[in-house]
Amino acid sequence: MSHEVPALHHNLDSDGSLARLASSQTRRKKWLLIQPKSVTNMTVDSGRVSMPLNLVMVATLAGRIFDITMIDERIGDVVPEDFSGFDVVAVTSRTLNATKAYSIGDRALAQNRIVLFGGVHPTMLHDEAASHCTSVVYGEIESVWQELASDVIRGTMKGLYRSGNLQPMTAMQRPDFGYALQSRNAKRYAARIPILATKGCPVGCSFCTTPVVYGKSYRYRELDLVLDEMRYHQERLGKREVTFSFMDDNISFRPHYFTDLLDAMGKLGVRWNANISMNFLHKPEVAEVAGRSGCDLMSIGFESLNPDVLKSMNKGSNRLQNYETAVGNLHRNGIAIQGYFMFGFDDDDEKSFQSTYDFIMKNRIEFPVFSLVTPFPGTPFFEEMKPRIRHFDWDRYDTFHLMYEPKKMAGGKLIENFIKLHREVYKGGAILKRMQGKPLNWVWMANLAMNRFAARLKPEAFL
Repeated sequence: MSHEVPALHHNLDSDGSLARLASSQTRRKKWLLIQPKSVTNMTVDSGRVSMPLNLVMVATLAGRIFDITMIDERIGDVVPEDFSGFDVVAVTSRTLNATKAYSIGDRALAQNRIVLFGGVHPTMLHDEAASHCTSVVYGEIESVWQELASDVIRGTMKGLYRSGNLQPMTAMQRPDFGYALQSRNAKRYAARIPILATKGCPVGCSFCTTPVVYGKSYRYRELDLVLDEMRYHQERLGKREVTFSFMDDNISFRPHYFTDLLDAMGKLGVRWNANISMNFLHKPEVAEVAGRSGCDLMSIGFESLNPDVLKSMNKGSNRLQNYETAVGNLHRNGIAIQGYFMFGFDDDDEKSFQSTYDFIMKNRIEFPVFSLVTPFPGTPFFEEMKPRIRHFDWDRYDTFHLMYEPKKMAGGKLIENFIKLHREVYKGGAILKRMQGKPLNWVWMANLAMNRFAARLKPEAFL
């Protein structure tokens, strides 16, 4: 299929050398971009997956000078056995699908392809990943693009591409979703369109990979670029009320930027959802402007109702006394809440589960998401917990496996309470109580999917 081919942005090809090198190719090299699926059975199947924005951004960038094919195993696309039709096989990976990514990389290497690995896991464990690929792209590809693309054209690959400087987000072109939509299985993508306004999160939670990848930097796109991208999708889809999902780690970190963006979005008539920090939600004006601008759901990392746990994870932005205020502000403005709660910290005990249940039911949190604490490679928390981690089987790093024994609870008791909380929060009566009077939309469907998921949980699956 044909795609728009914008000129190389000056930030990515400042002296025009890459464009000249690309024009000298006797043929455009062929890239295969792969989004592997995960092998865990501890997932909630909603029938839809989010379009892989990062991979689409790679396709958009590389598609200016190379021929691109994109495969997403999560929607049923099949990775070929024979890679001879491609010069470059590029695979993105997080910890949960690292084993699958490595097997693809090994096969492509055996067929003498250039194999690129990117994503969080290869960034965090680039020495491990290096044995399964030609080159590891550390962090974001935009910051190493000129060097990487030049080496691909010349066939002179380095083992690691890592930049000391991150590109400003003005270098980010509008992602071309045509690369993903060409799949015959594209109907399995969620209707919500992923979009990016900012990168990074300076909060620095000990269990989070974001500060390791981006440092303490926080970058944002000019408002006009974000709004132009939204208008483009309105025109592409032929309707005003398009729903966007912000993929930002912490969209509200710069309050003035955030509220200016929302004021402008309110005039477009779009709907949207995003991850947001607790920092500013106790201020009623933040929820008011979010509601006016079309927000239907905010994803909030409450993480815990235990103050000792919050202190231990360096979650200074979370103040328990603000939790109910923040929830009330959002609900008064018609905004639903996807709340994240983690269990298995050393300070957790059975009271942690009861207080979480009480908070969720009292405040009618529409979509609670529970996870077991998982020390992900490369984070400060991983290094701290390494002597106590039960295994390094990446297939089980899905936030639903017991990674270590907490100090105040036996592992078996932790899992028993974790399953019980799922079943109590997602039984029919509890769903009706939390969701009564709420719009009949995908959040209701998510609750029904979670009801089925909770019913099949067995303790042995968590080990």
